[in-house]
Amino acid sequence: MKKLFSNIKGDAFGGITAGIVALPLALAFGVSSGLGPTAGLYGAIFISFFASLFGGTNTQISGPTAPMTAVSMVVIAGIIATNDGDLSKALPVILTVFLLAGLMQIGLGIVGLGKYIRYIPYPVVSGFMTAIGVIILLTQILPSLGYYPKEDAEFVQQFKPQAEELILENILKEEAGEGILVLENFKETINRAGTISDKDILKESQTLAAKEASGALGAIKVIPRALQNINWLELLLALGTIIIIYGFKRITTAVPSTLVALIVMSGIAVSFGLNYRSIEEIPSGLPIPNLEIFTSFKLGSVMPYIFTALTLALLGAIDSLLTSVVADNMTKTKHKPNKELVGQGIGNSIAAIFGGIPGAGATIRTVVNINSGGKTKLSGMIAGVMLLIIMLGLGPIASKIPAAVLAGILITVGIGVMDYKGLKAIPSLPRDIKLGSIKLSSEVLIMLIVMGLSTFWNLVYAVGIGLVIASLMFMKKIGDLTAQRSDVKPLKEEAWKDEIDFPKHLKEEVFIKHLKGPLFFGSTSDFQTLAAQIPSTASMVIIRLGRMQYMDQSGLYVMEDMLLDLKNKNIEVVFVKLLDQPRYMMERIDIIPDFISEDRIFNNFNDCMSWVKNKLENSN
Repeated sequence: MKKLFSNIKGDAFGGITAGIVALPLALAFGVSSGLGPTAGLYGAIFISFFASLFGGTNTQISGPTAPMTAVSMVVIAGIIATNDGDLSKALPVILTVFLLAGLMQIGLGIVGLGKYIRYIPYPVVSGFMTAIGVIILLTQILPSLGYYPKEDAEFVQQFKPQAEELILENILKEEAGEGILVLENFKETINRAGTISDKDILKESQTLAAKEASGALGAIKVIPRALQNINWLELLLALGTIIIIYGFKRITTAVPSTLVALIVMSGIAVSFGLNYRSIEEIPSGLPIPNLEIFTSFKLGSVMPYIFTALTLALLGAIDSLLTSVVADNMTKTKHKPNKELVGQGIGNSIAAIFGGIPGAGATIRTVVNINSGGKTKLSGMIAGVMLLIIMLGLGPIASKIPAAVLAGILITVGIGVMDYKGLKAIPSLPRDIKLGSIKLSSEVLIMLIVMGLSTFWNLVYAVGIGLVIASLMFMKKIGDLTAQRSDVKPLKEEAWKDEIDFPKHLKEEVFIKHLKGPLFFGSTSDFQTLAAQIPSTASMVIIRLGRMQYMDQSGLYVMEDMLLDLKNKNIEVVFVKLLDQPRYMMERIDIIPDFISEDRIFNNFNDCMSWVKNKLENSN
């Protein structure tokens, strides 16, 4: 506790500054997610406070971030679509998924997986981050142009036949659930269909229109219509926001340019009484927990989103721990990864209960906090309290912010979140694989696959596919390297220093094999050629294992097969310098002592050679 209040002045200034920086982004991410600005603010308030209180990085400021919002946006749109476009009906399920993601993060921290996050390959992270930027840019083009598909009557009208079909399908499902036989009681179907109003059909058509235009691909489809229906006032507000954000940075970085843009452009819109589209109303009271998460809980409605919740949890973990590394470098401290995951999980869980969108450690806000004097957990807690005070005191004023201004802010976020370092490296990375006659870089290929799949298909599956491809390529490379270093050659072609004086008259009888590197599933196919390459004159094989540190189950069984084959050919095998892990594996399935007895395992080559000489001389 004493340590917590050891830097009150610096933490207060850092927390207040970080809270101010977080305000426009929290509102923008909330609107972008589909749950509204209040959800963004609630997420920023609770995650910032509780992730700091329970986390393992003293200076980290947490809240909604671009990657977390992009995935949340997909989750929210999908659940709303399955609930007939009714947000109030879908909200408990949405928040339950977010709560589950938070609980999973706590679990990841408790079981100690924080230290393994660093093993996620850079090309996967790079492709994903660039895709996030592209998605944000594409999805914010429409509100920047003042175009909203649900309000385009001509566009919505295209979905009327499909809407009527869906409504009828729902009637038939209801009747099936009630045990009504449609063909025998067709009048009941007609009666129910007669209760459907034009308003119901319009609402369903609007839901389908919004779904069609959602995501990056949907935005691309409707951009031509948006360009034909530009609202010039909305476009000017968005462009003005972007210009101020980039322009003000050239004047000074002491004041957050996003906040300046928000205040200036909103001030202009309100002062001149412009007919602009504002964001949803922000409630001025204290946040209230959404108890429907628990009272309306149905396992069946959440089950399809278990994997999505896990993706949110893992993404939040990666996002937070990368920011923790940045904080460590700036403060010369060391964060506690598992504790940080527990803190982030608690923050996200509490935010979900109060209706907030999920978040993670935010790099820009953390850097601002450190540069402003923040040194302890108190700074992040103050940032959360600061946002709560702003919401309570300025909620009605904040409700007048133009939606186009937040779209402009998000466009700059999308541009900033892309991994330019990875993109710039594309021409210079080594082309280490061939696809037909084309030579490519495996890392570039992974990055492009993840980026393409994330942008135009599914963020969740793209990361999984990227990890699988990266793992397979890594295994292939390691297998090839191991095979190259572990060529099967007779002694006269490959002699180690201590083998040079080996008696010439024994060289035709003794075959020496050097195993260098792990014997695992990636290298077993090359190892299998050993028995076939042993000269017909050989009566003994010496296998030198001092550089084989690891053996997996695949390697174990291929070793057993080779030893069995040599035994059938009456070729004796001896081991030199067998290390602990391979020995343990071979003892588990009785290779030792059934195939190789203890007296045929030597600690060094000289002892082995003394035994071999005696053995062969006695046999001759």
